[in-house]
Amino acid sequence: MNEIEVTGRLEKLLETFMRRSMHNFILSAKERGLSMSQIGALFVIHRKGSCGVSDIGDHLGITAAATSQMLNRLVEQDLIERTEDPVDRRLKRIVLTPDGTQTLQDSVRARQNWLHRLAVTLTPEEQEHVSRALQLLLEKASQLDTPIPEVVE
Repeated sequence: MNEIEVTGRLEKLLETFMRRSMHNFILSAKERGLSMSQIGALFVIHRKGSCGVSDIGDHLGITAAATSQMLNRLVEQDLIERTEDPVDRRLKRIVLTPDGTQTLQDSVRARQNWLHRLAVTLTPEEQEHVSRALQLLLEKASQLDTPIPEVVE
């Protein structure tokens, strides 16, 4: 087997894993009536702890008006709340509510369930073999890594 064949198998593996694991993630979001943009906004807020409306819009590549409308729907669903900025009271900070945090955790768990279901189909020997191969891939990938610049938000 050569590097072209290995690359092809890696591409197929990633495609399969993303499609199948994201399927459950997307279903979980849809069951809650959330769009992918809304889930994206929840992740931005979760990662930052709190942020401004423009931070979310810039990250998602949508206008301030569209961002505000989307955030209004998330407020109505009790997934986020707006609080005063402690430095500039004219500004609003967006934070997750406990329900918002739980929604993200449930969505991520839905994605991880597919991976767990796959893992339990493997024999102990296969699990060990796959684990060693994945560890090798992770080590090689980290050797290729260059710092990924943070998205300016």
